[in-house]
Amino acid sequence: MNGWLWIVAALVLGGLEILLPGWIFLGIALAVGVMGLAILSGLWGAGLPLTLVATAALSGVIWLLLRRIFGTSRGDVRIWTRDINDHK
Repeated sequence: MNGWLWIVAALVLGGLEILLPGWIFLGIALAVGVMGLAILSGLWGAGLPLTLVATAALSGVIWLLLRRIFGTSRGDVRIWTRDINDHK
C-alpha cells in the first residue's frame, strides 16, 4: 500500500468537510491521515482489510474525541426533561 494515497484521500475528505460541514468527514479525514503517516513511517504494514478496520475504529475514536472537545453545536436538538411549570 502506498501511504501517499492515504494522505491524498485525507486531503480530499478534509475538503469535503469544508464543503459539507457536519463533523462527519473530519474524523474520517484525520483517521485516514494518521493511517497514511503510519504507513509512510513503516509503523503499519498490515494488509488492506485490517487497515480499513483499523481506520474505521480510529475514525470513531477521533470523532468521539472531537465531540468531547468541541461539544455540541447550537443547531442540535435539546431534549427537555423537566417542564418549566413543574413546581417541586
